[in-house]
Amino acid sequence: MKTLFFDCSSGISGNMTLGALLELVGDEIWFLEQIEKLSIWGYQIDISKRESHGISGTFVDVRIASEDDALQSSGDCHVHMHRNLQDIEQLIRNSSLELDVKDLAIEIFRKVAVAEAKVHGKPIEQVHFHEVGAMDSIIDIVGTAILIRKLNPDRICASVLNEGHGFIDCQHGRMAVPVPATVEILANAGVPFRQVDVETEMITPTGAAIIATLAEEFGNVPAMKLKGVGYGVGSREIGYANALKVYVGESISNGDSNDEIYVIETNIDDATGEELGYTMERLLEAGAKDAFYTPIFMKKNRPAYQLTVLCEQKKIQELQEIIFCETTTIGVRYYPVKRTELMREMVEMQLPEEYAGERIRCKKVTTPGGETFLYPEYEDMREVAKKTGKPIKEIRNLVH
Repeated sequence: MKTLFFDCSSGISGNMTLGALLELVGDEIWFLEQIEKLSIWGYQIDISKRESHGISGTFVDVRIASEDDALQSSGDCHVHMHRNLQDIEQLIRNSSLELDVKDLAIEIFRKVAVAEAKVHGKPIEQVHFHEVGAMDSIIDIVGTAILIRKLNPDRICASVLNEGHGFIDCQHGRMAVPVPATVEILANAGVPFRQVDVETEMITPTGAAIIATLAEEFGNVPAMKLKGVGYGVGSREIGYANALKVYVGESISNGDSNDEIYVIETNIDDATGEELGYTMERLLEAGAKDAFYTPIFMKKNRPAYQLTVLCEQKKIQELQEIIFCETTTIGVRYYPVKRTELMREMVEMQLPEEYAGERIRCKKVTTPGGETFLYPEYEDMREVAKKTGKPIKEIRNLVH
């Protein structure tokens, strides 16, 4: 299982995330070409190597054009621009980026939007963000989504986040660290953090939203065969190496994984098919690992459906609220279960010339006995089928 682990002992920000992931992807030109699909102007991305207390890493600086067209470095500061969530979602939706990149970026933005709305006491539609609307945050968040799709991990984990103390100056004046938006994001997602003796901000709202969206669990580095590490250097002086460290590797498992997930269940006998379908869409968009319906008979022999949702513990509350909002049920049950997962890794397969020489990603699964099987990714097969006009079943049969 391909795993990413974010070591946030130096905190996390948007540009630190970009730097660390860029070191793992290793293709800056490709990355800049992908960012151009946003079709926005007025910025310049500078990617360079920088050292922090003896640790060399990648520093990403998004320089923004001011009113006099002079480029100014945004760094880790809170830059103000008047954009609301609808503006940003439209910008992303209208781009030529991949659909899953768009969805992930919008999910991250929405976490910041909800937090900003709560802090300012306004409906989400009326909030003009003091950070999320800034050009650098758009690049940071969309860029993160692009790089995560490229890495395509099966699992993302993180350490407990370290945050500093003291005060920082931002658009709304001087604020205590952690700033209110960061606190709301971490609280809403149940992300653990602790304060350390560093007198500055270490977790920006953008960084908080990124890790709150990506990470499935928080703790120590899981057992894995390490394949690489990326360092994303920040701009602040914290007294030690200010670098986000991201590991990539294969989780060590011989088919005896003890991962724990939760099952949410409820029985529904008076909802329409449209309502049930929409409920499932919302649950999956909100981060459920799986959701499905099973036909059942309830008391008095009434035909009904049992809704089953698989999720992480931190998602239980959010998913329950969706179920209560979208269905007619008046109660749910949930409980933890253990699951066993086979070892897996993502590999690429080159297709023959008659399929335009395309490459598709496949999950390579290994059984405890050492047998391996390849399972092609549906999205990749669909794209090849569209480009070549070949049946998708024919493309699947090429995988061996």
